[in-house]
Amino acid sequence: MAISGVGQSYYQNNVATTKNVNNTEKFALEKTESIRELSEAEEMELFKKEFYAELERIPKNRTITNLAVNISEEAFKNMKADPAYRAKIMSALQRDLTSSFAPLKASLLITVGATEKDYRGDSWSGPNNDSEFFARSQDSFYKKTSGQKDRQKELLKEYLEKRTQAKKQQQELLDEKIAKSELERSRLSRSWNSERQMAKASNAYDANVVTGTVTGGDTQLD
Repeated sequence: MAISGVGQSYYQNNVATTKNVNNTEKFALEKTESIRELSEAEEMELFKKEFYAELERIPKNRTITNLAVNISEEAFKNMKADPAYRAKIMSALQRDLTSSFAPLKASLLITVGATEKDYRGDSWSGPNNDSEFFARSQDSFYKKTSGQKDRQKELLKEYLEKRTQAKKQQQELLDEKIAKSELERSRLSRSWNSERQMAKASNAYDANVVTGTVTGGDTQLD
């Protein structure tokens, strides 16, 4: 059925108004969802900070010189959603961080997964057995090491410095060799050019002498 006149104008305005309302509601809904997602991210960040603070308050046993706690994102989600699971994990951490290790000076790495079955602890004793600890604890959520500098990092730094110095020396020797080669090439080139010029001059002299002799002979014949 065709709509004309005032009725058509009213219909068009009503449709336009409905579209505007729908678009506004859609925009508001999308914005609300965006805010809700941002809020969830902020809530998780706050949850992690609170968990870190509580972990920091646990008195570590004096035999633990290096400590790291790896916590997966799935574990954080589950702990945030289930306070009982969070309490169990915190209790396990409390138990392990306050336990004594023999011999002294142990490095402890605790891994927290999505379930209680994924919880595990690994320890290394002695200053020469910590390489795996430092390798596996690089991106840990929580990490505390002894006041002494990380020996592994020191060794790596020394190695990089020595390698850089060796490369620098090699480059200097190469540059020196290239410079000497260029000087020698330049010297040989100058010597060769000089010999060519002398030979050319000698040939020209010989040619002049021959020409002069021939010319002189002709004059005497006249």
